[in-house]
Amino acid sequence: MKRLLFSAAFVAAVGLGTVYLATGAAFSQANEDDVAARQAKYPLAAKAGEDTHAIDKAPAGALNQGKFDDKTWKFGHAYDAPAGSKLWNPAKIKMLAGGMVTGGTVFSATDPEIYCAMANAGYDFIWTEHQHDARDWKTTQRMWAACPYAKAVPGVRVAYTDEREEQHALDAGALVLVVPTVRSYEEALKARDWAYFPPLGRRSNGGGQAFALYNSVPGGYRATINDNLVLILMIETLAGLKDADRIAKIPGVTAVFAASGDLGNHSGYKQNDADYEREINIVHDAALHAGVRLCGPYAWRDRPDFTCFQAGGETGAIARGVKDELGKDWNSQPVPDVGPWAKKK
Repeated sequence: MKRLLFSAAFVAAVGLGTVYLATGAAFSQANEDDVAARQAKYPLAAKAGEDTHAIDKAPAGALNQGKFDDKTWKFGHAYDAPAGSKLWNPAKIKMLAGGMVTGGTVFSATDPEIYCAMANAGYDFIWTEHQHDARDWKTTQRMWAACPYAKAVPGVRVAYTDEREEQHALDAGALVLVVPTVRSYEEALKARDWAYFPPLGRRSNGGGQAFALYNSVPGGYRATINDNLVLILMIETLAGLKDADRIAKIPGVTAVFAASGDLGNHSGYKQNDADYEREINIVHDAALHAGVRLCGPYAWRDRPDFTCFQAGGETGAIARGVKDELGKDWNSQPVPDVGPWAKKK
């Protein structure tokens, strides 16, 4: 009962834009003033009306001297993870260990109770669908907040490579990010950049629910999420196959996904056709060359070298669970001679 009350309170707080943590401190989303307010004095600030020529020269003590150049900038250590930090995302731990990692798909459900039932059903992560369903981000955020520490960590397939899509997913708390239809090396770089904080990527540090969900992780969320995020890029098109080897080698890519459906859709071949199997093997080889995980549909769990999978959706999971529970009593209803349940002639 206490767990349910906590979840309800948490969801309500998120809906108002502020989450009050156990420490009593308020977590405010995307407020630059909150960041600035932590600074007491500004000894290196420009004097009123003074042109400091900062673009050309640095103040004394700065590591980056000379004319400002973003290409040669030496990144500071303010957000380094503490030495010896351990991973806290169980899906990432299992994936890096070479274990079989499976995501259960929540395709169209919007009820937090259904989401939580799937998240505690035995999967490693939940593949919350945003590419082929019309669910909005507020709904997903509320579902994830309802059971933030379920057995399966929150994951999502965003609609496409896009800063806004990935920012919403990660700020809401995604620990597994799946980016579909990656068509080129350049697009893959963008997908990586929006997923990770600097220096690895270019993700904006504007707040969000994730900072509250993972407030207590050792080392802090901002400093450790780059190590804990699982980034899966889906190869689904002929153009993506062309660059698959380079895509898989991009730093930060955890796995590449050989898309069983769309590789057929975009090529005109089906499973077991020689041309189709060549496509799958191109993604397979790219994963091997890069030393990253290879993902596919759960039906391929016996294919060599595949170690991460997308399982079926919530409706199928319910049906399979009922069949397993009822055993010989499953689907044993009598068929009346008349009425809507009568055998169709």
